[in-house]
Amino acid sequence: MNVLVALYYIAGITGIAVLVTRVVRTRRGPGGPVHDRYEAAFLNGGPARVVDTALTALQADGRLAIGGPGIVAVVRPVAYDPVERAVLQAHAAAPHGALHHLRMTVMRHPAVQEIGDGLAARGLVVDPAVRRSTARWCGVFAVTAFALFPVSIVLTVVGFATDLDSGSGMTVPFIFKVVPILLAALVTAIVCGSLTARQVTPAGRRAVFAYGRDHATVPDAALLVALHGLRALPDPVLREQLVAAARIYPPPRRRRGGGRRPVPHAYATTHSDDALFAAPVVWCAGTSACGGGGGGGSSCSGGGSSCSGGGSGSSCSSGSCSGGGSSCGGGGSSCSSSSSSSCSSSSGSSCSSSSS
Repeated sequence: MNVLVALYYIAGITGIAVLVTRVVRTRRGPGGPVHDRYEAAFLNGGPARVVDTALTALQADGRLAIGGPGIVAVVRPVAYDPVERAVLQAHAAAPHGALHHLRMTVMRHPAVQEIGDGLAARGLVVDPAVRRSTARWCGVFAVTAFALFPVSIVLTVVGFATDLDSGSGMTVPFIFKVVPILLAALVTAIVCGSLTARQVTPAGRRAVFAYGRDHATVPDAALLVALHGLRALPDPVLREQLVAAARIYPPPRRRRGGGRRPVPHAYATTHSDDALFAAPVVWCAGTSACGGGGGGGSSCSGGGSSCSGGGSGSSCSSGSCSGGGSSCGGGGSSCSSSSSSSCSSSSGSSCSSSSS
């Protein structure tokens, strides 16, 4: 029995160390500040909040008109950043101007998805695939620790029977010897699992809090949406339309074999605003998972070409985003357009992502 006790403690301590190390590594990164309102929106509510922020900005200065029942009309096709270009591109490719369809399409667009990829590279959010894998580790470890309780009881009974047959004196029951390590393993798995469920890392929460504090006095409706959600939108008509669009789920997509394709990773957020509106906030962590990347089915191509640099006036080193003949900037404008905007999002992530 003493050998079994030693094995319990060796396995338990090793498992705890591995699990804690994995969780700490997945939630640690170089960090850094939030660069713009779109990154703040992604940290607060994922791709859905990013799209709502862009729609609010386009509506606020009259470039876009959103009216009932959830119909979008482009008044002036002018975009100042990649996300706004994604909205105009998706609207031009859509068969109708339905707001909910436009939101879902832009959410899957590379311009929006790359914001999350850039934040994940800086350790401000956790990649969904990594988070899911870590959660699986936590679940297996918790189930194993829980299952060992009845096994330990059986071993305790066997130990008592052996002691009675041998005539040896009463010893400490086996279950009492191993219950500390089993409880420690179970508690560790539960705590690590709860930490893994949080998409935003502590560095990300600090960064978005600092950004909101520094821009608290800026009178910008889009910034209010990015920081506080649709409840903070001052335009009641637009707020009503966006809330209604957020409640509409996309139709289920099917595999070629007839089965339904699983929905891409849901972006976990602690904000009750997004949960209340039941918005399917989707982050694919790589545009290949979104099945087309939105914007009329365009996706980045060019054999891994990327945008050199993240500052103004940057251009694509090679290749362009396919789809309707548009280049990385979308809407037919080249990467080094007169607005000097890069083809990737402000997070500086690359234009190249595997096309589906």
